[in-house]
Amino acid sequence: MRRIAQLSPALGPLWAAAHERLSSGRPVSRVRVGPLTEEQRTAVADLLGLTRLPDEYAIVSMPQLDDVLRSAVGADVREVVGELVGPLGDRARDRRLAEVRRGELWSWFEEHPVVVGQPALRDWVAAVRRNGLVANSVSTTRDVLTQALAVLARLPASGVSLPMLADDVLHDPHGLDEGTRCAGLVLRALSFLYEVEPPTDAARRRAVWERAGVADDELSSTVLAAGLRPAGDDPAARILRVCADAGQAAALTLGQLRSARWTNLPAEVWVFENPSVLALALGRFGRGCPPMVCTSGWPSSAGMVLLRLLSPTCRLYYHGDFDGEGLRIAATVLARTGAAPWRMTTSDYLAGLGEGPPVGRVTEAPWDPDLAAALRESGVAVTEERVASGLLDSW
Repeated sequence: MRRIAQLSPALGPLWAAAHERLSSGRPVSRVRVGPLTEEQRTAVADLLGLTRLPDEYAIVSMPQLDDVLRSAVGADVREVVGELVGPLGDRARDRRLAEVRRGELWSWFEEHPVVVGQPALRDWVAAVRRNGLVANSVSTTRDVLTQALAVLARLPASGVSLPMLADDVLHDPHGLDEGTRCAGLVLRALSFLYEVEPPTDAARRRAVWERAGVADDELSSTVLAAGLRPAGDDPAARILRVCADAGQAAALTLGQLRSARWTNLPAEVWVFENPSVLALALGRFGRGCPPMVCTSGWPSSAGMVLLRLLSPTCRLYYHGDFDGEGLRIAATVLARTGAAPWRMTTSDYLAGLGEGPPVGRVTEAPWDPDLAAALRESGVAVTEERVASGLLDSW
């Protein structure tokens, strides 16, 4: 190897070109080198034993170069360029490895529990994948997606401010500020979940965050409940007891629920999507109404606080509309509160079929693999009000 140093410095372009071609990871039969100065052309001619100078751009046979170098310095081309230029790469291998890593990244993303629990997010996953890697880096992309998924796992939130949520989840109160990549990813995911246009201005972004329970207002966020008689001296507990004893529904604010500390909770609580079901139950059962909570569509911050207050002690059973949005709401409630679906199977849907509104965009129901297909096939929604009487009969 010491003889390699005796090679002419004017051969530098040849070694650089050979290094580049050999680092492709593919078979190399020849290498093109140039433009060459007259000194460099002379050096190439001398090395190869040519009778005349090569052109400014020369084509050099790799087998011939191997033979010449073995005779001259006792090393082949790979050894020479490795010594003079640096270790050879393998771009073909690197591309294969990069493709494997990208595949692993997207598989991890698609199979993440947050996405599996809310199949409506699969369209978001597809959109993110179409946009490609962040900074062309698998590790950077995974870090960014991990942050976004961690935020989504906490939504709907319980009426916290955006800086508080960011500090709690990302350990940076500015991590979800307007213009940050994480905030953009989360808002895009929420637009798929709520089936709204991606917010393009501050007012729309604020509205989406508020819909996801990220807000400071403790008064406007409310939830309806009936039949609950928790033990406790806080305002929410007293209101619930008074209303239950009167056969009435209670409307609790987020502020009231934040101070709640309850015992003597029921073993089971039924959760419904629509206030009309709550009204029918109160009309039928009055003071004997079973424990019920109404999310009034997508659960509010107050609704999420109440369900999370109940979930450690009570078994929650959820029922909602059989339409595209109803399935998305149900998936969110089940994933975030641990509630179990109640009378939300394919057979329940088919039993309630009749004339009705269209189902809208339908995503998968994690609790029943056949339900979404049934909705798509019929194209007809079964609203909760349509089956409410049967639901109450079961009590």
